[in-house]
Amino acid sequence: MYVFLTLVRYRKRFIYFALTAMAVHRIPLFFSRRVKFHKTLGCGKGVSFSRQADWQQYGLLVVVEEKEGEKVLSLPSEQWRKQVYGRFINAWWRFFGVECYTIALKPIEGHGTWDGKKAFGDLPAKTDYEGPIAVLTRATIRRKKYDRFWEHVEDASNEMLKAPGYLYSVGVGETPFLKQATFSVWKSKVEMKAFAYGMQHHKAVIQKTRKENWYGEDMFVRFKIIRTLGTLRGKDPIGMKIKTPD
Repeated sequence: MYVFLTLVRYRKRFIYFALTAMAVHRIPLFFSRRVKFHKTLGCGKGVSFSRQADWQQYGLLVVVEEKEGEKVLSLPSEQWRKQVYGRFINAWWRFFGVECYTIALKPIEGHGTWDGKKAFGDLPAKTDYEGPIAVLTRATIRRKKYDRFWEHVEDASNEMLKAPGYLYSVGVGETPFLKQATFSVWKSKVEMKAFAYGMQHHKAVIQKTRKENWYGEDMFVRFKIIRTLGTLRGKDPIGMKIKTPD
């Protein structure tokens, strides 16, 4: 499988159309033969799970089969998005003059489900890969555990910003407050694991989620970063900090 995550920023005057796109863009993706799984995502203002929405920024995640992904990546970069997302979505983005940043990823290890599906295929729990890595952590928060979850998020997010090896992260979600995810990028798997299992606040949150059963569904997936395209807020947040394959 290959995964393409695109983050788009709209001008303030087009926020209504950005919200409309959350529903409209699902239609061509649903009927696309090449797309095996897709999600339209809102973005938070923080670097992780967030209750404050960034009304100008949104995400679009698409999963395609191995051969289709290789075909896309063999094309000139300006043709990527047209192949992955189709003409309608690309025309929409051009018309509203959005800023687009796309990350091509290959899932390598993980566990859990997304809406009851193994969205990224059957993955091993661990591999020998130790290089630059991206991580998607998502959860459906139980309504009864809502307050317990949110009272611990801020400390863990602040801790991540200071962690060795941390490069970039963004909070995304399907449903405000309840269906949340964090996409983060790290210089190496060793440094990512040192944060996840070694730093005080984040380690405590992991223990509490299990002990108190905060989630109705959760997923944790690690990816190799294959390539990046475009900018976000005028720059490539990760492309200049890690070496991706040609």
